[in-house]
Amino acid sequence: MLPLLLAVTEAAHHVAESAEPTMVQKFGIEWHYVVWQIASFLILFWVLYRFGIKPTIATMELRNQKIAAGLKHAEETQVRLTAAAAESAQIVKAAQLDAQQIIEATRRSAKEFADKQQAEAVAHAADLLAKARSSIELEHKKMLEEARGEVARLVITTTERVLAKRLTDADRAAYNETAARELTTI
Repeated sequence: MLPLLLAVTEAAHHVAESAEPTMVQKFGIEWHYVVWQIASFLILFWVLYRFGIKPTIATMELRNQKIAAGLKHAEETQVRLTAAAAESAQIVKAAQLDAQQIIEATRRSAKEFADKQQAEAVAHAADLLAKARSSIELEHKKMLEEARGEVARLVITTTERVLAKRLTDADRAAYNETAARELTTI
């Protein structure tokens, strides 16, 4: 390539001498300097590409891969977070259902206990009422017996006074029995 470039420069130089001044002549461009500048530029470009651009591109690719991995990890984490939130919601719902069941069971148990206590209280009150009635009935019978005995004694005492005589024990017993029978019918 270099020989071809030199040949072109020589041909351009001969044409320039024969004719009117060209642009190359007007600006003072010398082709051998241009060739050296192009060669220097290509060498500099190769060095920059090899030691600057190529490692930078490799570093950028590595960073792009890391970013892509990070985004993928973030998406996976988001999916896991969503799944964990759904699972947590299910656990909370199950816990609420369990709590409702426990509350309902406690309410039923409390109602059963209250009903049982009420039934026991009613039974106890009925028992006390029956005992009180029985006690009252016994007191009533006892009082009637005492009243009969007192009435019989009074009848006998009155009869003794009316008759003005002393009654024997057998007479007293007979009068007592008669008075008691009559009082029982009352």
